[in-house]
Amino acid sequence: MKFLKRRKRFEKYEEPLEDPIAGVANLFDVSVVFIVSMMIALFMAYNMMDLMDPNSDVTIMKKTADGELQIIEKKGKEIKAKKVTDKSMSGEGKRLGTAYQLNDGKVIYVPE
Repeated sequence: MKFLKRRKRFEKYEEPLEDPIAGVANLFDVSVVFIVSMMIALFMAYNMMDLMDPNSDVTIMKKTADGELQIIEKKGKEIKAKKVTDKSMSGEGKRLGTAYQLNDGKVIYVPE
């Protein structure tokens, strides 16, 4: 009997009540837009838009958590990662460039 009284209370409204979960879908859309805008902002902040350009050449030197250095080269659509070691090696090849370590610890690679 108590249940029937509660139901009558909602029947007096002509418009249907709004679904309370409908707002969650909007939050999901807003979060997707926020994530995409953050990715674009990071690409713009680090001048990495050349990574998206299929006609550009980009060279990045990266230091991993283990302390190893890697040279990442992007030529057109092809991306290659090369490890840098302190071991002396021999063989034939061509000189790619010179790396300089600054006083603050930053390493600058200058391709030739």
